[in-house]
Amino acid sequence: MTTPSVPLLQVKNLRIEFPTRRGILVAVDDISFEIAAGEVLGVVGESGAGKSLTGAAVIGLLEPPGRIAGGEIIFNGKRIDNLGFEDIRKIRGREIGAIFQDPLTSLNPLYTIGRQLTETIETHLALTHTQARTRAIELLEEVGIPAAAKRIDHYPHQFSGGMRQRVVISLALAANPKLIIADEPTTALDVSIQAQIITLLKKLGREHGTAVMLITHDMGVIAETADRVAVMYAGRIAEIGPVAEVIHHPQHPYTIGLMGAIPSVGDNHERLSQIDGSMPRLTAIPAGCAFNPRCTRVNDVANHRCTIERPSLLPAGKTRAACWLHDRLGQQSTAINQHTVTV
Repeated sequence: MTTPSVPLLQVKNLRIEFPTRRGILVAVDDISFEIAAGEVLGVVGESGAGKSLTGAAVIGLLEPPGRIAGGEIIFNGKRIDNLGFEDIRKIRGREIGAIFQDPLTSLNPLYTIGRQLTETIETHLALTHTQARTRAIELLEEVGIPAAAKRIDHYPHQFSGGMRQRVVISLALAANPKLIIADEPTTALDVSIQAQIITLLKKLGREHGTAVMLITHDMGVIAETADRVAVMYAGRIAEIGPVAEVIHHPQHPYTIGLMGAIPSVGDNHERLSQIDGSMPRLTAIPAGCAFNPRCTRVNDVANHRCTIERPSLLPAGKTRAACWLHDRLGQQSTAINQHTVTV
């Protein structure tokens, strides 16, 4: 893939806060990444890592009291994080689409899917009602709804879970958006339907040049769908790089642990490896690297640096990892490549 000189989406030093009576909780802390046109960026991590909040911030759907407290979100060359409600609403749906985990939260049970599709199309595109209905049928056919011309007048409850998710994808595509935020789009679906949705998401980038930010906790989905992957931990990006490199040659101890916990068909182990402990609460994020209480390599870095100073993303092979083991000006990693895994 050839990356354009100006990425479609640029997130720079994004910080998301939640004011509380006990103080301010930092849910997303100074993260930066880019997505090119036609690219699928996977965002993976444990529950509470900040994945969905990042996607909500991009699309302007942060729930109060959550707020963007720092950084910039630049879409198609224009800053959008400081836009008013009406201005961001014009971009949302028209240029940025969204697919959520539960399709029933995106579909009104009182209206036919045809009405919901045509209203969305008429809101964002200069088409007559007849033209909008024709496009709605075409969209349903494109996402694999059989007998779309008949089913367009059915209600959401008349569709299976997988078919409802396809309808939601057609809604996201209604106005030909340049970017789609897909938040856990396959979690509630069985494996066979997951594969179909993954194929559909890949088709978007290949045939329409649509960029996709794919938020999930499932590394299998990431491996099958994404071009690059960002691994998040406690509101920060632990590692980011090409998906094959992150999966097969992880460079951050957290990513190594994640990959090691995935069972492999060819291996015969009595026990899966695990990462001891749990991700810290927002009220108890440790100083330095947030992963340091669980890290098996923390003593490999001199002067207790991992517990004092927060690492930025550093070059680590073909990826970038927020780990002092890769600090070329300080302590070099001498053994981390021995921990690469195959999945």
